[in-house]
Amino acid sequence: MKLDEIRAGFPTRFKFEKELKEKGYQVIAGIDEVGRGCIAGPVIACACILPKNFNVAETYDSKQLTKYQRHLAEEKIRQQAVAFAFGEISSVEIDHLNIYEASRKAMKNAVLQLARQADVLLVDAMQIDLDIKQLKLIHGDQLSVSISAASILAKEHRDRIMIKMAKKYPEYGFERNVGYFTRESREALLKYGITPIHRKSFAPVSNLL
Repeated sequence: MKLDEIRAGFPTRFKFEKELKEKGYQVIAGIDEVGRGCIAGPVIACACILPKNFNVAETYDSKQLTKYQRHLAEEKIRQQAVAFAFGEISSVEIDHLNIYEASRKAMKNAVLQLARQADVLLVDAMQIDLDIKQLKLIHGDQLSVSISAASILAKEHRDRIMIKMAKKYPEYGFERNVGYFTRESREALLKYGITPIHRKSFAPVSNLL
């Protein structure tokens, strides 16, 4: 999707937030996660509360933005957000729990870390184990500006973690593939083996064990 189309659709992505405000909910948090499909590194979730006058029109599904667009949007979101927080689950815990439960736990942890307590959650395609009203939205990162903001913050936060990991494990190209299974990461696995941050329960990695 082109950036001008994303900006044009910005007002429509407040639909769920407006409906909840009309019902009396005051503190609405959008929740999303990134890194579910990776073979290395953590899964990261973000919970984000936006102000009424939020105006970053580029806020959309992080996967639909270029790296540059995402970076600019992240800076603006950080400046305007009422509150945001992250939840991080390591590759070791992912192997122990499974990726679905690890993602839910990351989301729960992100909500619990918020400086303000939300009275309703807009969640991308999952139900979180919390006693707070929730709306589970399929493709929520394209439908809700709060979830979109969370997806951008989570993606940028996780990418920075993987860039740091690239300095520790320079052979794997984590600064480029950020833990996803690519030709580069496959060749590195075959040549150098697995690292402590690889997910041993994921097929490309487990096949080497």
